Amino acid sequence: MIFKLLKLNIDVADAAFNELYPRRIKRLAARHWTPVAVAKFAAEYLVDKPHKRVLDIGSGAGKFCLVGAASTKGRFYGVEQRASLIKLSKKIANQYDVANVEFIHSNINEISFSDYEAFYFYNSFYENIDSSCPIDKAILPERELFYSYSKYVKEQLERTPIGTRLVTYWSNGEEIPDSFEQEYAAGGGLLIFWKKTS
Repeated sequence: MIFKLLKLNIDVADAAFNELYPRRIKRLAARHWTPVAVAKFAAEYLVDKPHKRVLDIGSGAGKFCLVGAASTKGRFYGVEQRASLIKLSKKIANQYDVANVEFIHSNINEISFSDYEAFYFYNSFYENIDSSCPIDKAILPERELFYSYSKYVKEQLERTPIGTRLVTYWSNGEEIPDSFEQEYAAGGGLLIFWKKTS
């Protein structure tokens, strides 16, 4: 029902969407998973033409990709280093027949951005410098990873063609090349819409 509502452009509350997840994952939602309204807004900006390939940089439990795939005509790819979250995301996509989404078990520094046309980034590297709400104990915080991952994303984004769209949420801008210009912001400046101009 949730995905049918999204396809019909009917609002879905986060509390309702998060019921798709096990209790442990649901408890992390407020801190780690994109709110439904934010995901819809971001996805609609990123998918400016049908079949646009959108990469979620650190897809976590897959919420952004699942919402985006259900509410647009884009194709969404989520890359995530935790195998358990990939398994969960795939299970939900299969169970609810969300076809235009794919989840990739990999580290971001093994992904070439040239395979994608638009990008979403909800500061997935921040867990390496803030241990106040860990996703799990499988991956321990490592400050140097925050900087190396951010640098990799910045380098990859720099290689994208002019016109490439990017949305960041709760980002400090560490990963944004100077070739991207802010088009507008929402959510009190936390959600920023970018386009590559040079």
